[in-house]
Amino acid sequence: MDTTRCNLSRRHGLRAWLAAGAWLACPLPARAAHVVRPWPAGKPTPALSLTDLDGKAWTLAGLRGRVVVINFWASWCEPCRAEMPSLELLASRHERAGLAVLAVNYQEALPAIKRFLDVQPVLLPILLDRDGAAAAAWTPRVFPATVLVDRAGVPRTQVLGELDWMAGAARELIDPLLAQPRTL
Repeated sequence: MDTTRCNLSRRHGLRAWLAAGAWLACPLPARAAHVVRPWPAGKPTPALSLTDLDGKAWTLAGLRGRVVVINFWASWCEPCRAEMPSLELLASRHERAGLAVLAVNYQEALPAIKRFLDVQPVLLPILLDRDGAAAAAWTPRVFPATVLVDRAGVPRTQVLGELDWMAGAARELIDPLLAQPRTL
């Protein structure tokens, strides 16, 4: 295997790595188990109002009309780190279809997040859940945990654990949401 191609993202950036198709030559890490379950019946949609690394405010209401993938992660979580490249690919592949992927970091200090990003560059918006309140409202605090929200802003599905977001199981979750009309 050509490890030079697999390490291209570290030297030239993730966009170049993705554009060059270098990820196709790289072995995928072992995948941890995941559980897919519907959003709990009767549970209201929690507020989501967080800032990103640049201080920009993000709200779920501001993304209405788009399908939103909210991924809760931490740099100390190996399955979180392993699934991040597939989340990036998902976001880039479906951006024109109205998909937004948000990476919500769970309670880590900025220096820890920046160290992680130096090793594994991420182009997704990194939102800061400084006190853990967002993770507590949206997930059972299993990491990674991902919530899929439809175009109307309604949570539909929780994915607990690592998932390859480019695989068939993820397409079965994402495609019906993207097929919804954009006129909401």
